[in-house]
Formats: sequence, structure tokens, C-alpha cells
Amino acid sequence: MAMRHSRAGRIDSRTRSRIVPRPGRWSAAVAACGLVVALTAAACGGQATAAGYGTVTPAASMAHERITHTSTLLRDGRVLIAGGDIGRPAPRQKGEAYVPPGPTAEVFDPATGQFSGTRQMAIAHDGHTATLLADGRVLVVGGTYDSRPLVTAELFDPKTGVFSQTNSMSVARLGHTATPLPDGRVLIAGGWDGSTFTATAELYDPLAASFSPTGSMRTGRAYHTATPLPDGRVLIAGGLGPDDLASAELYDPKTGSFSLTGAMSTPRFRQTATQLDGDGVLIAGGLLGATPLASAELYDEKTGRFGPTGSMATARELHTATRLADGRVLVAGGFDGTSVLNSVELYDPTTGRFAEATPLTSARDWHTATLLPDGRVLVAGGSDGARSVLSSAELYQP
Repeated sequence: MAMRHSRAGRIDSRTRSRIVPRPGRWSAAVAACGLVVALTAAACGGQATAAGYGTVTPAASMAHERITHTSTLLRDGRVLIAGGDIGRPAPRQKGEAYVPPGPTAEVFDPATGQFSGTRQMAIAHDGHTATLLADGRVLVVGGTYDSRPLVTAELFDPKTGVFSQTNSMSVARLGHTATPLPDGRVLIAGGWDGSTFTATAELYDPLAASFSPTGSMRTGRAYHTATPLPDGRVLIAGGLGPDDLASAELYDPKTGSFSLTGAMSTPRFRQTATQLDGDGVLIAGGLLGATPLASAELYDEKTGRFGPTGSMATARELHTATRLADGRVLVAGGFDGTSVLNSVELYDPTTGRFAEATPLTSARDWHTATLLPDGRVLVAGGSDGARSVLSSAELYQP
């Protein structure tokens, strides 16, 4: 079996009857409500309009163009931007040289509004995860280099600005998740290991600086979501494995095991998952087959079930979803099946509805969005859909 993760995030498996296309190679956009399984008519009509909501201002540009990078809020309020691909997101044309992902990283300081360089990563990572540890360091895990999933991991120390290698995982992973647990360890789950969608999971212990095995998921999956719940468990939802998955499972760190929970109404991968204030996890968008979704669902950890909520105005994947200080969720950018988007929507958990808001200044997918301590959201990098990877950034003020 062969699997390739291109610089546009394409997933390509010779064992699948379906290929998920790159941006610019999609069929026509599909209406949102027609994609939803078991949504009520009220939910399908649940958009509102708030086009004047929020202001967007350009920020200083990053030193490097980046796609499939990571963005991590540090304890001191700065933001670490690490790795990613600096090459073209579209398919390489005949005669074009391969541009490898870069090992570079930089830090955004909200006080100055500027990016500044830091020491390079030990190894270039593209499509990796970056997780803030309890001691303030950042754990960078897996991803890919030249289409090969990585087994390596490294640590960024914001006090010194230096990356250092730590012990490697037992399995190479791309499209995995990395979730901090209440005891300070990090759950690494699933992904593509170079030959299969793996169900394996492991725990990183910062004190021992090593990975150790834990229970495996019931289903191998990649490009799923993993959301820490208030009771310490982790909700794993959807993904690709190799079919599009609606199933979900819960990891219990007390027992080190996974158990099935209620399934989503719609299979999806590359969706977003956002823990709401209080109870509930908002699942929004993603892909069903080769079709971006506008639908959203809510997971209730008390009942262990997913239920319908309002749909987005625009179908999208490769978007971001950021919980704001007031509890609403800012959904930005992405790809609708035809075009890369600059549109923004706000989800209000009190009404269960999405409202259109002030758009971004640039269309973006595969970008990052990070909530800053002052309530603004830093949106950085990504692809503009026109064979360009972006170095630009902007600040969204709700």
C-alpha cells in the first residue's frame, strides 16, 4: 500500500477507490443542507448575518512562507510558529524542483506586533503536531518530510529559544493527534505510518523524556480530531481509516484504554473540534468523500451522543476554529470545494447558530489561528489557492 501526503494535504492511497483531490481540482461546490444527515429543517436554516462583526488588521509578515505549520501560544503570551512546507501547495509541474519543508521557526510577540527568528528545529517537520507542556516547553511530534512520515520528536524551550531532540515514538505518524492530559503527559493517537492507518497510541512523559505504549483505538484513523474533556478523558472523532469515519471513541487516562462512544451523524475527516465553555464539543465542517461539509454537530459528554446544531453558511475544510474569550467560536478560511475562502463565521453556543462576520483580508487554507491573551486572534500563513504559500499574517479583533 502506498500513501502520499503532498504539500496541499492530498491523501492518495492505491487501495482506495477514491482520491481526495488537491485544491483547484475539486468538483463544483455543494449546498450546505444537502450534505447533512439527520439535521432538522431548523438547523439547516440556522444562519444569521453579522457581516459587520469584528475587525481585521494586517500584521507583520513572517520571515518564511508556511503551510501545514503549527502555531502554539506560549506561557508568556508569545506565539511559536514552527515548521511547515515552504514549497508550492499545488502539484509540482514537470521540471520544477522539489522544495523541501524548512526546519525554521519564529516567534510572534503581541506586544510589538513583530515576528522574530529563533533557532531551527533539529529536523524539518511538515504536518506535525505541537503541544504546550505543563513546564512551558513545546513538544513537536511526527509529520512528514518528502512524503515520508516521521517517527522523530523534539522540544522547544522558550527560555533559550532552542529546539532539542527527544526520544522518538515507536511508530511514524502523519495526520495524528497530540493531546495534553491532566497529569502532564501527552496522548499521541493514530495517523498514517507509511503503510497503514494505525490504531496505536502512545504517551509522552516529559519527566522521563520518552514515549510509552498505551491502549490502542478501536479503529485505525488519521486526520481525526482529539479533544480533552473536562473530566480528563479525550474524545477522538471521525477521520480517515481508510473509509471516511463517523465513529468516535473516548480515551480514559486512568485506565489507559479506549472505548466506543456515540457516532456522528455524518462521516467526516479534516474537520475541526472545539471544546465549548461548560459542556459540549463542536464538530464543524471537514470532508465527506471529496466534498467539503457545511454541517456541524455537538457532542454531549454527559450522554455520550452527538446531536445536530446549526450549519455553517459555507461548506469548508482546512479551516480553523478558535474559541473566543466570550465562549463563541470563530471559524475562518478553508476550502469550499471550488475556492480558498476568506469568509469568517461565528458560532454562538447559546443559540446554536452560525453568523457571518467580517472576512479575512486574504483567502487562506492550511493556515493557523491562535487566540492571544488580549482576545485577538492571530491568523498566519497557509495557501491562497493560486499556487502561492503565504508569509502574511493578520489579527482578528472580535
